[in-house]
Amino acid sequence: MNLFGIIEEIGKADPEFQDRISPRRDAIKNITGFGSKVAVAAIPFAFSTLFKKAYGQAATVSVTDVLNYALKLEYLEAAFYNAGIAATGLTFSSTERAYLTTIQGHENAHVAFLKSVLGSAAVAQSTQGTNGTYDFTAGGTFPTVLTNVDTFFAVAQAFEDTGVRAYKGAAPSLLGQQVPLTAALNIHSVEARHASAVRQIRRARGAATTKPWITGANDTGIAAVNANYAGEDNLNQGGVTITSLSGVSGNISTNAATECFDEPLTMAQVVALVGPFGVK
Repeated sequence: MNLFGIIEEIGKADPEFQDRISPRRDAIKNITGFGSKVAVAAIPFAFSTLFKKAYGQAATVSVTDVLNYALKLEYLEAAFYNAGIAATGLTFSSTERAYLTTIQGHENAHVAFLKSVLGSAAVAQSTQGTNGTYDFTAGGTFPTVLTNVDTFFAVAQAFEDTGVRAYKGAAPSLLGQQVPLTAALNIHSVEARHASAVRQIRRARGAATTKPWITGANDTGIAAVNANYAGEDNLNQGGVTITSLSGVSGNISTNAATECFDEPLTMAQVVALVGPFGVK
């Protein structure tokens, strides 16, 4: 993940970035004080006002739209792990269940956090799927997702890998927006750890070519999720072809070059990918 690049871009956009962090964090630390002054419904406006005061300009992209986009993805993932843990047709090992329970807790916490920030502006889960119920088979593409452990983990891997790329794609829209950017990057790092853990579980279950990170274009062995990995075989970063660079033992390999970076996905791309599951 090229988070250093994002941090560098923040610095370019705001040379006084470090000086701004402390006073703005102090303001956020006292955010609970809004409770006695501002209705919950006004919280998004309060955040927007804080951003404008700190940077003297409005965000070029609606912060509320970006956070609701993230919330829709978190609704899906939380519901997926809730369903998996509860499914009687899935028999996980004790180690697998422990990992899944941890991930389940994180995803539900992400939902609660984003809803608390958005307040009344938060999109309702009932607007997703069919009255809030998702089709985890994606219209029959994964018919055994809640009855076959390997299928469940395959779908989980696609969700997590896509989530990492989704957050990376949304991050530039939040440059100069310290509070939501920090929150998005924090969630991004958690999603990356989830992806790594699920990939390691699949490897232990027999997916021998699966590594804890994405290698090349679709490395899952599942053709149905090819679109989720489109662009991951990119070898050019910042105008430099990585494989042309010299490493310790010769030029950097194609696999190593693709493993170094997660390619971002746009909102439109992600919504199209998760649409079959019911995300709108």
